[in-house]
Amino acid sequence: MTLRMERYLDQAARWPEEGRHILAHHDDETIVVYQAYRPSIAGYAVRHGAFGGDFSFSRMSWIKPNFLWMMYRSGWGSKPDQEATLGLRLRRVFFESLLAQAVASTFGASGYADMKSWKHAVARSDVRLQWDPDHGPGGEPLKRRAIQLGLRDDTLAAFGGPELLEVIDMTPFVAEQRARLTAGGVRDLETPRETVFLPSDAALRARLGLAA
Repeated sequence: MTLRMERYLDQAARWPEEGRHILAHHDDETIVVYQAYRPSIAGYAVRHGAFGGDFSFSRMSWIKPNFLWMMYRSGWGSKPDQEATLGLRLRRVFFESLLAQAVASTFGASGYADMKSWKHAVARSDVRLQWDPDHGPGGEPLKRRAIQLGLRDDTLAAFGGPELLEVIDMTPFVAEQRARLTAGGVRDLETPRETVFLPSDAALRARLGLAA
């Protein structure tokens, strides 16, 4: 595993408590997002460094840069068809292009003046955006908002192939941390080191409503 890990309590102490933030494991060139699958899909991706096999490119696929949001969604890898967790390293420039293309998945959150304009934008974009409550290790909702992006069509094909730099099988790590959480709570819990990710374009940061 190539991700740097850190005690959850140490990270939580410095993370923002509220507002829209993209918490992620990232550097100057790349960012890691997470997905959870049944073992057959994850196993193929790990072996080939790309998606294929049982993976469907005809459905929208959601990615999450926030590890704990993924753990909330998958029940720490305990939900059916979400037993295997993958860390997926992407080029930062590609991820920022996803943010630039993204259209809110509901009209009320979109910022468009009318339904017709929003539907037109949805039809033209391969990327959906949702801001949801972030969650703590035990599944408790937080005031901070977390982002997830839904990908389809050509953008999903690019994500699942040429834009995918590294596939990291995090399933054993998730199982270990799930056991720690069950046995002793958050005291010994470790998670991937995440800091606030800010897109390089100020106009994009404003459009996303990212907190300062």
